[in-house]
Amino acid sequence: MGRELIDMLTEKRNENSYHLHEQSTYEILQLMNEQDKMVPDVVEKALPQIEKAVEVMVAALERENKVIYLGAGTSGRLGVLDASECPPTFGVTPDVIQGIIAGGDHALRFAIEGAEDNEQLGGEDVEKNAKDGDVIVGIASSGRTPYVLGALKKAKALGLQTIGISCNQDAALSQEADIAIELPVGPEVVTGSTRLKAGTAQKLVLNMLSTATMVRTGKVYENLMINLQAKNKKLRHRAVSIIKELTQADDQKAAQAYDKADGDTKAAILTLMFDTDVETAKTKLEKYQGNFVKALGDLNNE
Repeated sequence: MGRELIDMLTEKRNENSYHLHEQSTYEILQLMNEQDKMVPDVVEKALPQIEKAVEVMVAALERENKVIYLGAGTSGRLGVLDASECPPTFGVTPDVIQGIIAGGDHALRFAIEGAEDNEQLGGEDVEKNAKDGDVIVGIASSGRTPYVLGALKKAKALGLQTIGISCNQDAALSQEADIAIELPVGPEVVTGSTRLKAGTAQKLVLNMLSTATMVRTGKVYENLMINLQAKNKKLRHRAVSIIKELTQADDQKAAQAYDKADGDTKAAILTLMFDTDVETAKTKLEKYQGNFVKALGDLNNE
């Protein structure tokens, strides 16, 4: 087991940083910057697999299922971060895309010793939180974290679709996943510190997965966050600005439409676009599970 870990790309020494302790601050920063530039190219090569993953996630959300990210350590934190940013950005409920970290929420700030090595715990977290039709996304830089492998094995046993995100080639995680996204960014500047390039690569992919899924399910129109829920003054101002942008209404009319729609930005936009009432707009949105693009197309065809 130890030899297997040493041989992994994520654990190898980076020959460019052998003398890191002797370098000036600027030289350290320059080296890190140069290494980080490699990440987007690696992610680009994985776009076909990322595309497949998005299609699976879109299909799940359209049938009113959910997506669950599972990981340990940095990978787990990144999954929780991406999931937690979906409600304020796209106006979805917290259960639509969920993030689970080995050891529970306490592990977000403090290391929970042994949690990542517990394969059974990963399976239990899937069994506890997933239902038929959900999608399980396992995230592990090494691609061999027992907690994540346990989660995907349980998911497979339950007949759930699985996605694996790792930073090694031919990872054990890839063997368990229906869709394997491998991001071999190479040895880290600080050996084994996968919060660096590996973490950056994972963050980029998670951004893509959630954002593309939300666009494809009608939570974005043009490049505007039409599904946002205004929980504060800043977001209310943004919502009204979006209504104005898409309908050419003035400040007062846009704000009135927003209030009449009880803070439903999409419905407010439709009422102004088609000079219709809030009930009609909301009925159309409900018909398409909140997909604004489909509701808009329906009204256009009437």
